[in-house]
Amino acid sequence: MIVAGAGVQGTAHLAAGLGCQDAFKAVDLGDTAVLAVADGAGSRERSALGAHIAVDAACRLLTEDIPRAEDTPETWTRWIAGRGARVVEAYRRAAEGVLGAEAREAGPRTAAADIGALAAVLAAAVVRPPWVALVSVGDCFGTLLTREDAPGTGERCHLVLPPPPPGALPPPFLSSPGAALRVRTFVVWEPALSGVVLATDGCAALTLDHPSVRELPPEAGPLPAERFFGGLAATLRGNGGDAEPLRALLSGPEAARTGDDLTVLCALVEGG
Repeated sequence: MIVAGAGVQGTAHLAAGLGCQDAFKAVDLGDTAVLAVADGAGSRERSALGAHIAVDAACRLLTEDIPRAEDTPETWTRWIAGRGARVVEAYRRAAEGVLGAEAREAGPRTAAADIGALAAVLAAAVVRPPWVALVSVGDCFGTLLTREDAPGTGERCHLVLPPPPPGALPPPFLSSPGAALRVRTFVVWEPALSGVVLATDGCAALTLDHPSVRELPPEAGPLPAERFFGGLAATLRGNGGDAEPLRALLSGPEAARTGDDLTVLCALVEGG
């Protein structure tokens, strides 16, 4: 498994003197990879810390008791549903612990800050071919890559975890009341699986195409840009997982137009 990722501070954040509020983390277990990306709420001053707490909690819980590749869909579905709720709980406990410790250090008359100060959204995936198990709270998105049957035809891209459509309700944060009830979990069984890519919402303009590009109506929703995902997979397989070309791409002029922080994290089956 080739695992690589990069995060870049958005130009608008740089101009405003804000640090990068995204975070990512991956655990390579050989035949399995656990991926997590998080995006801190831009309006919350401690959200960068919240994003790091989120990816730490997700990777810790999603590396435990992973089902086997030969297990049933029911086993995988039950497992990821339980893990999704536990990720939210673990994030809240860690965030409250950090804020409580800071309040105690500041003095007995100082109240702990509201957990909303660490607001963040999260997408995480367990990649154990042919299975992918996903957890999502908020507006990060995820794409699957699959091998084509004919040699030399490259890979297909499938947006299995799309961002919210225009006009949708604001996405929940991990710190939102009732977040454990709004977590999305699901599994995909795909024998031709060749990769998984997670991204924060700032990457949408760079990595997703409008449906009109393929002569589809607007209601078809955004589509993964095959030039981006195919090129990324080919580059990382060719250089053994060196993420520097990905970082350069996220730092380029096309990506800079969004102004937002950009983070991409992927796991690729070696050889495609």
